[in-house]
Amino acid sequence: MSTAPKPIALPVTAVTCLEDRAHIERAVVLDLRAGVQRLRLGPVTALAVDRTLHAELTADHPATVLDVRIVRTWTPRGPLPSTDDSALSRSVHTLEEERLVLEQRRDRLHSRLDVLGRLAADLLREIGEGAGSGESEGPRWAGELDRVDAERDAYGEQLRAAEARLATLDAELGAVQRAMALSEEEPAELVGHVELTVEAAAAGPAGLRLSHLAPCALWRPAYRAVLEGDSLALETEAMVWQRTGEDWSDVRLTLSTARSASATDPPRLDEDRLTLKDRSAAERRTVDVELREEEIGDLGPAPVLGLPGVDDGGEARVLSVPAPVSVPGDGRAHRVPVSAFTTAASSEYACSPELSPLVTRVARFANVSGHALLAGPVDLVRSSGFSGRGTLDFTAPGAAVELAFGSCDDHRVVRHAEESRATAGITQRTVVTRTVRLHLSRFSAPGEQGERVVALRERIPVSEVSAVEVRLRKEACSPAPDVVDAEGIVRWDVALPPGGRRSVTLVYELSASAKVAGI
Repeated sequence: MSTAPKPIALPVTAVTCLEDRAHIERAVVLDLRAGVQRLRLGPVTALAVDRTLHAELTADHPATVLDVRIVRTWTPRGPLPSTDDSALSRSVHTLEEERLVLEQRRDRLHSRLDVLGRLAADLLREIGEGAGSGESEGPRWAGELDRVDAERDAYGEQLRAAEARLATLDAELGAVQRAMALSEEEPAELVGHVELTVEAAAAGPAGLRLSHLAPCALWRPAYRAVLEGDSLALETEAMVWQRTGEDWSDVRLTLSTARSASATDPPRLDEDRLTLKDRSAAERRTVDVELREEEIGDLGPAPVLGLPGVDDGGEARVLSVPAPVSVPGDGRAHRVPVSAFTTAASSEYACSPELSPLVTRVARFANVSGHALLAGPVDLVRSSGFSGRGTLDFTAPGAAVELAFGSCDDHRVVRHAEESRATAGITQRTVVTRTVRLHLSRFSAPGEQGERVVALRERIPVSEVSAVEVRLRKEACSPAPDVVDAEGIVRWDVALPPGGRRSVTLVYELSASAKVAGI
């Protein structure tokens, strides 16, 4: 069996980015000799998962892979820079050596100043004791004090100069290290090679395809939406990070939401025991009703248990990048274009004062990209320029999409709510009357023309039991709502001229029988 004396390059040709790792494919054409031989291929990333290594040979003559493995070599860096190091690396080494010398000198100066301080204290104590016992050695004491003070001043000045130089060195070293981080990568100390043992019936070329998994790579979807009039352009991109130890140059990139680390065991089926029992007399007389209000969370991301993933609708999705891409292994985010489309969009100015006092421009359109739109951030651009960043929820192909393109600063909405409660004398029914008043204002620039229609939405409760009735008092509403749907959403289309003001009043009643508790 022969062994190749020189490693054969094994470039990356295709990558499938999973949710938290990457499936890497490599391909090369080998010139095989007849018989059994061992080939050394690489270098490859040392992070390759050994158990996922798979090799296939394709040739016109019989050829078999007998063994494939990854061999890792550790080459520690020496204490001194080599001749192959860059000028920045040599500058870092020079500055670190100078800083070490200055730190040692600073420590020595601190020690000398401490000794001189103790010497001055001993001298002052001797002067005090001598003066108390009647000794008079004024010239000697004065000379020794002058000499100690002079040495303390000299060493103190040297210490200040050393500390100033250390501060300058720290600034220079930080600048050089930041420049190195942006311009170059440290050579890997751990390098992997693939040892491939093959058997060929005859000499000739053979194609090798090798694949494996590697950590330190992930992707997330990102979007850019441009709204111009009645059309909307949506660009789908992928933010790709990888620190596998090697660059991906001109590779076929596929994006998948599959997470290979997740367990695929089916859920366990257990018996559900249902127990029936008679209700008590008090339970039969009383109907418990709960008023569920929507809780508005604070600003900031909601806490997520475990590793946050991509919302793919519960099914693994695969997106193919149309053109070869290059992703450096620097651990930074790189944008990769995936798809783009332009479609007709309808837009409106919407406001839900119970949730937010802002009037928002909302665009609605259909997903005609041909693939599912995964949940992710979207950059919002209008004709006036960049307007902010929002979130796009998971959208199936052909489904409707709704995007909010920021709030309108020239609108103000004020909401007031009142509630009154009364009980009928004979039937003992509880009647709760709620009145909601909304005040809309539009502050327009001088010379602005045209009305602006704002879709104003409020909600009323929806009863789930016959003992509770909800009635919208249209005669008391001003104006009457334009639409009231089955989910209790009340809508007005309010036209606001430049500088105009409008007030809207909503009145509804909740009526519950005497046996209802919780209203």
